[in-house]
Amino acid sequence: MNNSIQVISKFALDEKTAKRAQELQACALAAKQTLESGSGLGNDFLGWLHLPSSISDDDLRDINASAAQLRSECEYVISIGIGGSYLGGKAVIEALSDHFAAYKKADGPKVLFAGSNIGEDYLYDMMDLVRGHRFGIIVISKSGTTTEPGIAFRIFKDMLEKQEGKEFAQRNIIAITDAHRGALRDLATQEGYATYVIPDNVGGRFSVLTPVGLLPIAVAGFDIRALVAGAVEMEQGGDEQVLNYAITRNALYQQGKKIEVLANFAPRLHFMAEWWKQLYGESEGKGHKGIFPASVDFTTDLHSMGQMIQDGERTLFETVLSVGDQQHEVIIPSDDKDLDGLNYIAGKNVDYVNKMAELGTRLAHVDGGVPNLIITIPALTERYIGQLIYFFEKACGVSGYMLGVNPFDQPGVEAYKKNMFALLNKPGYEEASAAIQAKLKN
Repeated sequence: MNNSIQVISKFALDEKTAKRAQELQACALAAKQTLESGSGLGNDFLGWLHLPSSISDDDLRDINASAAQLRSECEYVISIGIGGSYLGGKAVIEALSDHFAAYKKADGPKVLFAGSNIGEDYLYDMMDLVRGHRFGIIVISKSGTTTEPGIAFRIFKDMLEKQEGKEFAQRNIIAITDAHRGALRDLATQEGYATYVIPDNVGGRFSVLTPVGLLPIAVAGFDIRALVAGAVEMEQGGDEQVLNYAITRNALYQQGKKIEVLANFAPRLHFMAEWWKQLYGESEGKGHKGIFPASVDFTTDLHSMGQMIQDGERTLFETVLSVGDQQHEVIIPSDDKDLDGLNYIAGKNVDYVNKMAELGTRLAHVDGGVPNLIITIPALTERYIGQLIYFFEKACGVSGYMLGVNPFDQPGVEAYKKNMFALLNKPGYEEASAAIQAKLKN
């Protein structure tokens, strides 16, 4: 593929790992075939696989129309969801936004995110922010009963209706939920909210290219057509990159590298790493197997986590997100006194210095025994972010099957919920509550 993201895996792989990567070629091709044929575990959650190319112009036109409605009447739009129901949209918005958009007058509403935690002060501060301002709500939940978004939606729905009236709320609350069933679907029908469907065969962490992610991204003013077009490019021509990444990370895992650190040198990619951590952690961490996904923001974290990466236990490898073109240029000025000793880079643009820091870091970490993969992104635009999303999704499916797990379920996340519900005395959890109380007494 030309003009696309690229995976460079030959940088600093030792001979043993390179040999193992070669040996895994057949395994990777078999995993890819399992994924594409729908013959593997979790095959009822493969709706994302051909999702980009199935999105029609009418679909995008309708989402843009809903976004225009919210943009026309609202100063803020609160997107309520947790996990995959918020991380993908937030990751894309952050990757494309002005770093200081929150402090500047915007051409359109500011998109806020709630329902991803149960922080009381967080909710209070958001309520204080939107009080006296017109706001809309995008509520995202298949069931409508998930605790964190359920609490947030109840609070902000009540606040909006009291502040602006039920008619305004009806126009400016959009529910993204199950097609036919669930508490949120029932409420949306009763209240007359506009709705979008979360496909049954798309899990939350793979849902960013459904209305779950596309609507908040469109409300934020970004080009969802270009985003989807980039994903289509990767869907139709990105298998070489997908296999390169999946093979290399599994070869490293089999050589004892149990932690993958996703590193970026572009502050806008912080939440892309957060989305990536959920995607891979929730997909691969099963059966006491899986590469632990971690992330760092360089060069900032070189002054904190850099020591651990450079000289700590040799159980990790690094995947660097390397961004090509910047949107703006800032030149470092000369100074007659040169007290800070920086005249040797006077006249250079800041990104040149950042790129040398990136290369220097890779060389240092490789010398310290940290294998490096590099994912190059030509620029932070909708097109290339769309490519990156689909690339990571498909590589995750292939890599999970290579690992021998079901990449599309998440049985482990239910354990904490059972305990929480029992401690809160939720009806139906009496037996679990009694067991927990007995355990706490001991």
